[in-house]
Amino acid sequence: MSLSRTVPPGAPATTVRPARTGLIQITVTGVLWGTTGVAVQLLRDSTGLSPVSIGFHRLAIAALVLLACTAGRLGTILAALRAAPVPLLLTGIGLGLYQALYFAAVAWAGVSVATVVSLGLAPVLAATWESVRARRIPGPLRLGTLVAAVAGLALITGATADPSVAAPAPLLGLLAAAGSGLGYAVTTLISRHLSQRTAPMTLTTISTVVGALTLAPFALVAGASVPLRLDTVALLLHLGVVTTAVAYALFYAGLRTTPGSVAAVLTLLEPLTAAALAVALLHEPLPLPVSVGGVLLLTAVVATYLAPDRDDTR
Repeated sequence: MSLSRTVPPGAPATTVRPARTGLIQITVTGVLWGTTGVAVQLLRDSTGLSPVSIGFHRLAIAALVLLACTAGRLGTILAALRAAPVPLLLTGIGLGLYQALYFAAVAWAGVSVATVVSLGLAPVLAATWESVRARRIPGPLRLGTLVAAVAGLALITGATADPSVAAPAPLLGLLAAAGSGLGYAVTTLISRHLSQRTAPMTLTTISTVVGALTLAPFALVAGASVPLRLDTVALLLHLGVVTTAVAYALFYAGLRTTPGSVAAVLTLLEPLTAAALAVALLHEPLPLPVSVGGVLLLTAVVATYLAPDRDDTR
């Protein structure tokens, strides 16, 4: 497809390439985040660590790696904090809290409710906020993309959840999942604004440091000691370096040219990737709803790629 066919009338051709680059960066982020579930499951089986403690170690390892990588740019990080201390701190706190709330929702209401509500709510809330700010309702393409993505998410999550797992506090779990979705949406929107003037590595470093500090008290209560075995260290390094340091750097870079609501839709590739890995690595069955949900999610992603730079609102 030629660039001239993808550029709206009056828009410069050079705007398309950054838009597509941002979409690719966030798509890769969703795929990398999708490997988290298998790694967390293997860690819990081998160590007995709670999800909150794993989340803390994930952010702490990412923070240490990023601080080492940016050691020569400490002045830049401090300058960014001085320029926008509140949004940067909110991004980091939100990163830690929406993970903690998600883990609580899983424990209280089960994986299905936690995933559908938290991940499904985020793109809807982000799209609503963007429409309110623009004083225009989303157009048919954006609405269709949202519906397809959330429906695909619901099908995948419902089919892969374990029905034998009890939900000891379903109402609290629902509230925690809603809080997680709200936190993810708000953090994404704040990050979108910050990414316009803060380098992705700087933004990722600050948010992971603050996020790790936010989760530290929860991890200490739950128990944070880790057995030093090769498999355990490898899994924790994967979670910290690949699914956090690299993934969030890509996410924040992609947000420079991608609206928050679109980013939230693309990162719904996370549960699709997790389901595919469960089939490939854990030899779990592939139910029909997962296949249908995957098609819906991929359709939403393709629709987004077909119009990367189009403001589909009316």
